[in-house]
Amino acid sequence: MRRYARTLVAVALATTVVTGTAGWASGNAQQALTGPPPGTSAWRADHVLGRTLPDPARATPAQVGRFFRGLSEQDRLTLAARHPLVVGNLDGAPVELRYRANALSLKGSHDPRYAHLAADGQRQILAFDPRGRGQVAEVFGDLNTARRVSVVVPGSDIDAGTFDRSNDVYGTPAGMAKSLYSRTGRGSAVVAWAGYTTPVGVGIDAATGSLAEAGADRLTRFTDGLAADGVPAPAVFCHSYGSVVCGLAAPRLRATDLVVLGSPGMRADNVRALHTGARVWAAKDPSDWIDRVPNVEFAGLGHGADPASPEFGARRVPADDAHGHTGYFAPGTESLAAFAAIADGAGAPGGRPRPAGE
Repeated sequence: MRRYARTLVAVALATTVVTGTAGWASGNAQQALTGPPPGTSAWRADHVLGRTLPDPARATPAQVGRFFRGLSEQDRLTLAARHPLVVGNLDGAPVELRYRANALSLKGSHDPRYAHLAADGQRQILAFDPRGRGQVAEVFGDLNTARRVSVVVPGSDIDAGTFDRSNDVYGTPAGMAKSLYSRTGRGSAVVAWAGYTTPVGVGIDAATGSLAEAGADRLTRFTDGLAADGVPAPAVFCHSYGSVVCGLAAPRLRATDLVVLGSPGMRADNVRALHTGARVWAAKDPSDWIDRVPNVEFAGLGHGADPASPEFGARRVPADDAHGHTGYFAPGTESLAAFAAIADGAGAPGGRPRPAGE
């Protein structure tokens, strides 16, 4: 009977989404940005160093890392100056070189959407892709010396223009990352990663996994790139639709912890189905509207079981004093304190997997 009821709910969800949003969701449908970084064709054709450069579409981050380790400092700077959009987005390239390349790209950009990213010239921009709505990754702290690293993966409505908007600060990747970094111990670094095409609004894109699948590939490659540059495996914090990305990436994702907050589901029935060696944590506050979204998956719509339910088997993150869907990283909350403990490697207080019925 329970399975039959869940199926009815799923059908209702599917019908509501398809018929209720058909008039506007198609206008908001997003095309996932995939493939190598902009400028790849010119990079492939460049023999300024007298050797073939690694193909951004085929070379693994580990291969990219080995290539750059074999170059002189001057040769690295030459490539960053000639191909800033490639080097700045090339997973496996040295962190400091990527900062330099992205600073050059932002300085040369005349798009007002990105002016805030280049305003003071001091930001550590680890990725900047101006195509489409724009994708960005920013680092808080020193990745080269960090003993503990965290990556924040945002949900819907995030792009280069909303990456660090002034309203709803703790619903932005930059705001979440800065708040977490302010609470972590010495020797930590936090990356705000808006490196995939997110859904816009609540429509078909948000209810399906196609954008998340593309995002999972990009997130996996990004963390592989950190590893190629000697950065420790991160704790990955996944907000809202970002938790769908993390769920699909989980079997391949190099991470110590997966922390989901305000999650609509991870496209898995339970922790075991994620096939990850990372510790899995979940937070959901009582006022989060995500709790009204049916945790089902039917005909490709919906994202499955609630990671915050006892049956899912994730470790509990206290979040009773967080407010709404974007309040988990707000200063003074139990959830932020728990996130900082996880980021520092200690784990959240009382963070044991919850038995059913707890």
